[in-house]
Amino acid sequence: MSSKIGLLLVNLGSPDAPTPAATRRYLAEFLHDRRVIDTSRWIWCPILHGIILRTRPAKSAKAYEKVWNEPEFSNQAVPVKLAPLVRITGAQAQALQEAFGEDVQVEYAMRYGNPSIEAALDALMEKGCMRVGVLPLYPQFAGATTASVFDGISKAIKARMDLPEIRFLRHYYDEPQYIKALSDSLTDHFATLDWKPEAIMASYHGLPQSYVDKGDPYQAECLRTTELLRQEMNVSEDYLFTTFQSRFGPKAWLQPYTDKTLEQMPKKGVKKIAVVMPGFSADCLETLEEIKLEASETFLANGGEKFTAVPCLNTRPDHLNFLKALSEQRLLNGWL
Repeated sequence: MSSKIGLLLVNLGSPDAPTPAATRRYLAEFLHDRRVIDTSRWIWCPILHGIILRTRPAKSAKAYEKVWNEPEFSNQAVPVKLAPLVRITGAQAQALQEAFGEDVQVEYAMRYGNPSIEAALDALMEKGCMRVGVLPLYPQFAGATTASVFDGISKAIKARMDLPEIRFLRHYYDEPQYIKALSDSLTDHFATLDWKPEAIMASYHGLPQSYVDKGDPYQAECLRTTELLRQEMNVSEDYLFTTFQSRFGPKAWLQPYTDKTLEQMPKKGVKKIAVVMPGFSADCLETLEEIKLEASETFLANGGEKFTAVPCLNTRPDHLNFLKALSEQRLLNGWL
C-alpha cells in the first residue's frame, strides 16, 4: 500500500490568548530557543526569568489585545479566539487542502505555542502520511526562523520509533511567482487609496548584526528580495528601499532601522509613504501593531502626512496558488 502524502505549513506562533499569563508561556518558549538568543545560558537565563518574563508579558499582552480581533481577519475559517497569525495560517492550510483535495493531507503548526509541530505531525501520521513536506512560511532563510523549524521537527520526531520521510524547504524569496504576487498586492492596495505614495519602505524583521557576522544569510536574502521586487515594479532604489524592524535588547541589529528611518523621511521631503513587509507571509503582531499602528504614529508625529501599511499576502488567491505550486515543485515532486 502506497503511503499518503502530507504537507505541513509552519509559522512562528502567538500566545493562546492576549493575557499576561498566556504571553509569558509563549515568550518563555520563544526566548529559550538558542537559535533566537545565542547568549550563554548562564548569562541569559537569569535575565530572562529575573527581568524579561516578569515585565514584558503584560506589555506584550496589551499589544496583542490591540490586534487580536482585527476585523479584516474575523471571517477566516479558523476561530476568532485565536491570534491573527494563527487564524490566517490555518486559513491558508484549509485553502491548500481544498486545492489539493485527497492527493495531499495539509496541516499547519506554530514553531512556538499552538498548534504545535508535534501535534501536527501526529495528525498527519494518524492519517497515514509517511511522506511529509515541511514548508516554513518564511520567504527568507534565517537561523532564528527557518533553521529553528528544522530543530522543531527534529525534536518532535526524536523519540519516535517510526519516522516519516521528510522534505524541508529552505527559502522562496527569489521565486518569480512570489515576487509577482508581492508586486500585484502593492498595485491592488494602492488602487484603494486616494493618494499616491512618494516612497515604499520594505520593512523586514530585524536580526542581531552579530548573527549575520557569524554567517547568517538573512540580510543578503532580504536585500535581494527588495531588489527583485524593484525590478518587477521597474522603480528606483530611492523609491523602494529596505529597512529592519522589531529590534530587541541592547545589541546592534540590522540597519537601517524602520522606526528611525520613518522619523527622518518627512525631513527629507517624503510626506506620503507605504510600508510593505515581504518577510511575513501572514499578518501578525509585528505587522498589525508595530507597523500599522506604531509606525504610522511615528511617521505622522514627525511631519508625515499619509501612511499606509500594505497587508501581507495572507490568503490572496495568487499567494495560495503560489504556495501550492511551490509545494508541488520543490517538496512533493515525485510523490504526487
